[in-house]
Amino acid sequence: MSEGKNYLNEKKGLSSWLFTLDHKRIGILYMITVFTFFLLGGVFALLMRLELFKPGENLISAALYNQFMTFHGAIMVFMVIIPGIPAFLGNFFLPLQIGAKDVAFPRINLLSWYCLIVGAAVALCSLFFNGVDTGWTFYTPYSIRTDNGTLWVVLGAFIMGFSSILTGLNFIVTVHKLRAKGMGFFQMPLFVWSLYSTAIIQVLATPVLAITLLLLSAERLMGIGIFDPKLGGDPVLFQHFFWFYSHPAVYIMILPAMGIISELITTFSRKTIFGYKAIAFSSVGIAAVSFFVWGHHMFVSGQSEWVGILFSFITMLVGVPTAIKVFNWVATMYKGSIKFDAPMLYANGFLFLFVIGGVTGIMLATLAFDVHVHDTYFVVAHFHYVMVGGTLMAITGGLYYWLPKMFGRMYNEFWARISFAFIFIGFNVTFFPQFILGFMGMPRRYHDYTPVYEPLNQLSTAGSWMIGVGFVIVFFVVLQALLKGEKANSNPWGAVTLEWQTDSPPPHENFHEAPMITKGPYDYN
Repeated sequence: MSEGKNYLNEKKGLSSWLFTLDHKRIGILYMITVFTFFLLGGVFALLMRLELFKPGENLISAALYNQFMTFHGAIMVFMVIIPGIPAFLGNFFLPLQIGAKDVAFPRINLLSWYCLIVGAAVALCSLFFNGVDTGWTFYTPYSIRTDNGTLWVVLGAFIMGFSSILTGLNFIVTVHKLRAKGMGFFQMPLFVWSLYSTAIIQVLATPVLAITLLLLSAERLMGIGIFDPKLGGDPVLFQHFFWFYSHPAVYIMILPAMGIISELITTFSRKTIFGYKAIAFSSVGIAAVSFFVWGHHMFVSGQSEWVGILFSFITMLVGVPTAIKVFNWVATMYKGSIKFDAPMLYANGFLFLFVIGGVTGIMLATLAFDVHVHDTYFVVAHFHYVMVGGTLMAITGGLYYWLPKMFGRMYNEFWARISFAFIFIGFNVTFFPQFILGFMGMPRRYHDYTPVYEPLNQLSTAGSWMIGVGFVIVFFVVLQALLKGEKANSNPWGAVTLEWQTDSPPPHENFHEAPMITKGPYDYN
């Protein structure tokens, strides 16, 4: 670790952080923000699972349960998973990985964080206006007519959308204009490819959500009749608008996670990544196809059979570039000198959980099967295996991997592995029974259920508390590393990408000398 000035010690005081233009400090601000909201969203989840431990009303009322479910979903989607990897790890490491001093627009970068903070604050104001019980999808016509704080959450999500758009725009320009000398597109790390593909989705899809939320607000305030059937509107039109954004948003959540997994697997296998170009192009392919699959959320909404068949086929097509990634990751590990440090454990946990999520996604893309399990806990389990099992496993593995670079401190490897065991086992205990519950017919979003579902719900609730314990351990591992961790050298993992070729933590301008690229990003030979 360098004893000279770095981004952490060059300026002191709260104001130096709140008005910083350094992408690394802004990344840390995002980290603190996202982890705070993750804690809040997790508390809502644990309380919901505790209520579902037994049939009947046990801890909270049905009305309060609906509010907890809405806040859990809205916080986790809009305030945690969507900004989590791009805004936190992407902000910190994209310039480092391409040899740049900063992002293209530092002031816009800071503005994007303030948009997230202001939007989240506006959304949480709804807690003081009778809460929100629409679910995080805000489906009409109920969201138009209900007398609660829905308008506050909708306006908050609208403001947070600007954070996503500004971040995406910044990343696209940064990748095109600020790469180090000698770095072509095929010398970029795969994490950068994933962020670039994600940025395209952010810039193109998020404005559709913004327009949709503005129309919903106008419906509530002025009754203009776009979604309200009483006024000649079409509530299904809202679903088309919402899912045109929200399904690409799934890949805003998962594509950066895939980029992290590429970095972890090649580093801890000590091998050049297998099929670099195939993985890079598959990221772009997933981003492109994501705009054409929204209709699979609406198989039972009244759309024609032929349209349903078309969306079913296109949805299955997404499995092709995804399978390319999984195959290449496994091929990279084959005959590699694998070291199962905590980041690699999380990468393998990602592979296991994401494959289950992907296979069940193909099942849900099948029309007959989807109609049978639509709006059941099968869908809840599938969504969480992809989003939580995918994104949160990747972001935790990435946090452990890059923690020495960010703060110049090593974490406790033993407790990091223990955290993985709790989270991985707890996750499967929580959500695998929900596949069975859904196939048995238990509907999602319900406060109560018949006694036949009780044993599996109790198992699921027990698993949720294991996950909670796992993330508490993660928090203390990170805190211990920051306060008492051993000093890290510039490259504790022996990795070859550019961020490991500078000090830990990095200096203000990232590199003491402008890097020159003469080889590929994963050249272990």
